[in-house]
Amino acid sequence: MEVDIPKSFGALLLGGLFASLLTGLVFVQVVVYFKMYPGDRRQIKALVLVIWFLDTSHTAFIWSSLWSYLIDDYGFPMVVDEIHWSLAMTIVMTAILTFFVHLFFAHRIFILGRRNYWLAAPIVTLAFLRLFSASVTTGQMLHLGTFSRFKEKIRWIFTTGLSLSTAVDVLITASLFGLLQSSRTGAANLNAVIDALIKYSFETGALTCAGTAVSMICWLTMPNNLIFMGLHFVIGKLYANSILVTLNTRDTIRRTRSKRSLRDPSTLDPDTRQRTDEASTLQFNAATTVERTDIYSKAWTSTLTPA
Repeated sequence: MEVDIPKSFGALLLGGLFASLLTGLVFVQVVVYFKMYPGDRRQIKALVLVIWFLDTSHTAFIWSSLWSYLIDDYGFPMVVDEIHWSLAMTIVMTAILTFFVHLFFAHRIFILGRRNYWLAAPIVTLAFLRLFSASVTTGQMLHLGTFSRFKEKIRWIFTTGLSLSTAVDVLITASLFGLLQSSRTGAANLNAVIDALIKYSFETGALTCAGTAVSMICWLTMPNNLIFMGLHFVIGKLYANSILVTLNTRDTIRRTRSKRSLRDPSTLDPDTRQRTDEASTLQFNAATTVERTDIYSKAWTSTLTPA
């Protein structure tokens, strides 16, 4: 197979540089998280540290693979078809990081859906399959040793992994949208919270889904270069940032809710006006829908236990 060397090396270099930039953003968000939410549960703090460790390790493998291709093999451009072990490891590292992020959002959907296994189970199942697919991909890359042999013998497994990742993102975004939409009430402060949550859900879900889909399209339509790999470097960073953005925007959402709660009660409908005192004190236990909304917006760290 004839490989487009400039596009392949260029894609790996640009993908690695952009991934490194996003790693810096992940680090900043980790620092912000520990400063803003020191009272979070240990499990959530441990999850943040795991995400940071996986992201940093992923970046180290990217740098190692770039060194191998661009420095160690300098002057031998045709080695671009070879799969260095560090490059193969970026695949499984991305999958592990993605798996933790998918489980996090599946748990949020499980809570918001009042422990609805029918919503959470498909997400968890597909997330496991995506991790398995990526593990097989990494193993086969290490075994076969070249992209040409990998594409000839077991190309479908990598395509399956990217497809599963995209499917999980779509399921998560659709589930969150449906659950949040069903939580709307006549209370302006609650609807403002719901609107903010829907916005963040679409933004994070669309970004990770688009990154995975574009990488898969390049993999299927551009067999003679490694543009798909450069894009794949970035996917794990998008997932890491999505979970940290979700955690770090809680304070913004709470402030939005507080401002809305202090508005003139005359802006509310008659039924909601009767609950003005509860809204003003930020106690969201007046009704089932209100409680569900508070669980989602406030209990990212399980500080509020759903009834």
